[in-house]
Amino acid sequence: MIAAILAVLTAACNALSSVLQRQAARTAPQSRVFKLALIGYLIRQPSWLGGMAALIGGFLLQAAALNFGALALVQPILVTELPFTMILVSLILHVHLDRSSWLAIGILTVGLALFLVSADPGQDGTRSPTMDVWVITLVVTVGAAAALIAVAKTRTGPHRGALLGITSALGFAFTAALIKENTETFAAESLGVLTSWSLYAMIAAGLFSVFVLQSALSSASLVVVQPTLNIADPAISIAYGVALFGEDIRLGWWVVPELIGVALIFYGSVRLSRSPLVG
Repeated sequence: MIAAILAVLTAACNALSSVLQRQAARTAPQSRVFKLALIGYLIRQPSWLGGMAALIGGFLLQAAALNFGALALVQPILVTELPFTMILVSLILHVHLDRSSWLAIGILTVGLALFLVSADPGQDGTRSPTMDVWVITLVVTVGAAAALIAVAKTRTGPHRGALLGITSALGFAFTAALIKENTETFAAESLGVLTSWSLYAMIAAGLFSVFVLQSALSSASLVVVQPTLNIADPAISIAYGVALFGEDIRLGWWVVPELIGVALIFYGSVRLSRSPLVG
């Protein structure tokens, strides 16, 4: 229960971060996408700095959530970021959500509840990954990210935004896996985490993910980026949880309601992201 509450609070912080980052990134020149000059431009925007503060808050809450719960439990709850995004945009812009938006929020919420009840991912992992497993995971993750970025560079507009959204989701999911590793190291030996490779890998992965997300938000609106991020992140995180930490989700006939839940999450996310409030 504590992990679930902290995950919801994480989603709220991430939503605030997304709204503020998008507010700043939408004015960035396209010539700065994929370049460090993009960060140089954004760092001078007050709304972007506020978004970074919210992102750091979300990171700390996510670390606390992963300390109490499994990766396969915490990450799917983060899809509530999109409803929070809608509500925060509504409050910031003083615009009321229409009936269609509330219906989409309801569909997404039902889908998330159905998936969590069916998958029952509450149990923590049964093993700690060895260094060999981490090396293989790192090679696969970096290779997939490089391939996605290479394809994204050949595209423009929404297609580029979607590909970069998936890439950032991959990075954030890998960062979450490293957060899980660091919380376990910290629990065993508090100061030991400072000399652990996973701490610095986590920082690098997090910075990479944030940079790619800025490029995604500069290439396309939240209508494109947010659904890809919201769906890909928990899906990839569950795969990391199962492969790295031996976390378990129910299979067999439970796969049917799980897939229905995922479909509802996807439909609700796409429907919600099409609201004019998130453009």
